[in-house]
Amino acid sequence: MNNNSKPHLANGGAGYFIKGFELIRTPGIRRFVFIPLSVNLVLFSYAFYYMFLQLESYMLTLEDWLGESFSWLSNFIWPLAVLFILVVFSFIFSSVANWLAAPFNGLLSEKVEALLTDQPLHEGSAFDVVKDIPRTLSREVSKLGYYLPRAAGFFLLYWILPVVGQILWFLFLAWMMAVQYKDYPFDNHKISFTRMRQALKQRQGLSYSFGITTAVFSMIPLVNLVVMPVAICGATALWVDHYRNEFVDRA
Repeated sequence: MNNNSKPHLANGGAGYFIKGFELIRTPGIRRFVFIPLSVNLVLFSYAFYYMFLQLESYMLTLEDWLGESFSWLSNFIWPLAVLFILVVFSFIFSSVANWLAAPFNGLLSEKVEALLTDQPLHEGSAFDVVKDIPRTLSREVSKLGYYLPRAAGFFLLYWILPVVGQILWFLFLAWMMAVQYKDYPFDNHKISFTRMRQALKQRQGLSYSFGITTAVFSMIPLVNLVVMPVAICGATALWVDHYRNEFVDRA
């Protein structure tokens, strides 16, 4: 099947993310959303509850350390700290949630792709999910190895370069959001992590717009609870329109 002959499911990376909200409600898909949604619900609820409990005490400690002479700096640091914590906590706990739910995320992506390509939806057994755990966790380790050294560099830039550093940090996290969620359909077809990254770079605008939208929604309380399954569904729709023809149909 040539997907290029069919109208696209959405326009732009942001459109594919929004498409995910529709897909998670589709009959035959909803039950595969349950586990990723539950993992996200538990982790994000705890993360943001803990974050807001601790933030004020940290800022009071910082103000005491600055002293009265530099107390005005707290007005500048507060919004930066809140933004930084929102973005970092969103990404960290998204990463943890994806680790825990990785096999089920791949299964959700598989079922969405089958639906969108008019293929029959086969029942996925619990044994199939368990059998795939070592491979999916190995893939997550590859993502972590890709993320950590780059995160260290962009983290330094965040504090060294005013404004520019914060923009670069956010763009980096947006790119990692695209890598994280768009990887599931690639992995389902046993396409290497390196080859997947190369494919994403060939359509950087599409990847960044999808990642930026995902990052923004991840920072919105309550909405961020459904971001993981929504992003998986949206990324799979994006795969069907823009990558599947090259990696699967032509093969």
